[in-house]
Amino acid sequence: MYKALYRRCRPLTFADVVGQEHITATLRREARDGRLSHAYLFTGTRGTGKTTCAKILARAVNCEHPKEGDPCNACAACRSILDGSAMDVIEIDAASHSGVDNIRALREEAVYAPAALSRRVYIIDEVHMLSTGAFNALLTILEEPPPHVLFILATTETHKVPATILSRCQRFAFGRISPAAMAAHLTRTAEAEGCALSPDAASLLSRLADGSLRDGLSLLDQCLSGGVSALTEDGVYTALGLSGLAQILSLADAVERRDTAETLASFAAQYQAGRDAGALFDELSHFLRDLLLFHFSPGAVTLREPERQLAQRFGADRLLYCLSRLQETQTLLPRSISRRLDAELCLIRLCEERLSVSPEALEARLTRLETMLDGAPRVAAPAPRPSVETPPQPAPVSSAPAPIIPEAPLPEPSPPVAAADADFAAALGAAVLPQLALPMRAFLSDMTCVLTDSRLTVEVDELARNLLHNAPTTALFAKSAEALCGHPVEVVFAAKTPGPKRTALDELVSRGGGIVTVE
Repeated sequence: MYKALYRRCRPLTFADVVGQEHITATLRREARDGRLSHAYLFTGTRGTGKTTCAKILARAVNCEHPKEGDPCNACAACRSILDGSAMDVIEIDAASHSGVDNIRALREEAVYAPAALSRRVYIIDEVHMLSTGAFNALLTILEEPPPHVLFILATTETHKVPATILSRCQRFAFGRISPAAMAAHLTRTAEAEGCALSPDAASLLSRLADGSLRDGLSLLDQCLSGGVSALTEDGVYTALGLSGLAQILSLADAVERRDTAETLASFAAQYQAGRDAGALFDELSHFLRDLLLFHFSPGAVTLREPERQLAQRFGADRLLYCLSRLQETQTLLPRSISRRLDAELCLIRLCEERLSVSPEALEARLTRLETMLDGAPRVAAPAPRPSVETPPQPAPVSSAPAPIIPEAPLPEPSPPVAAADADFAAALGAAVLPQLALPMRAFLSDMTCVLTDSRLTVEVDELARNLLHNAPTTALFAKSAEALCGHPVEVVFAAKTPGPKRTALDELVSRGGGIVTVE
């Protein structure tokens, strides 16, 4: 019968344990010097070596010929523990033996001397699953245990273990296996199995394992199931049924370019190929997470040149928005009625921030607007318009008879600024928006402006009018308009009449910046 790779490759000595040198050195020294505690508590995430170290320690304390704290794995005691026939080494799964009666039975048999070994060892896995009564029963024997008993408790959730239990144990925290150490171990394991593992494939498996060596070995076992002699990165993607880096890069590039049609087409192709929406979003989230880390800590991740360029084009604000939407959708997908529909709605919102009302979406839209304004050409202020109240200037005095000139008509009043007068609107927007606080800009997202001679009317909704109608904001608009028009301008904020109008922010983004008047 085939035996799983992670079971065949289980370490037999402390020296074989990967990535936990700070723990194995202490345990080996205590076993060598005979300074063992009566109870140990191993904590950490799954697949980091808690149960493995517990079994090695159980053999080390019972070994007939120990080697510097390591078990020899050849004596009768070691062999009986390895094949599971030792009656004095008891493994208990607390998830299925969580009742007080189970611990009472343990307490009653612990007082008897070992049957064949020198020490009786109890390995209690997932100890945090014990009930309150079971913890109280366990505490009784942990306080004053018999000299021949050794307790090794293992858990992934230390905060669920009572403080009275924690205070009676030596605690060892198992950390996640580093990607470099895991990749090296997977490469050696693959070579022992007769397969050449490429560095890119080993790095990919290490990332997918997320610090769990058992998960990494299980993934490697799945990839080697076809009897391959060489395993590359593409081979890992194919064997595990994941989207390749090229597909994820293409999908992320379409999202960055806000190409909704191409984004949906790329997702549809992946979906038809059998990719699960949740798994695809998980891969996309990890990819965008690496791009975001590159912005703030370039040395924390290793990116190729196309990924570096994509990270620069995305920007930190847009990446934060995309990751927030992806995390929100991934939370809802397990309970979704139509996973494909929810995934497509999420991708549409990633491409069209204006369809989302979240703070991250608004931040991304304003960042895009500021970028466009910074790159827009500066527009010179138009010449002052003549006013109807300007009196006619007297003609210069001359001795020659004045010619008869027909009376010229008075100049017409200046028309309001229309949407076509984009120069003035862009100049006013470039002058006002950068000087406003970020929350204040949000209230100006759907405003309209009408300028008639020396009066500028800013139309916003009722709530925005009440918040914007203050002296500093009015003075800022008046000063900017006066600089552009060349004469004093009175600024008035008015409530907009509700109606299906296109927002000024949408018009501004489509035109490339500035405040646009919509009649």
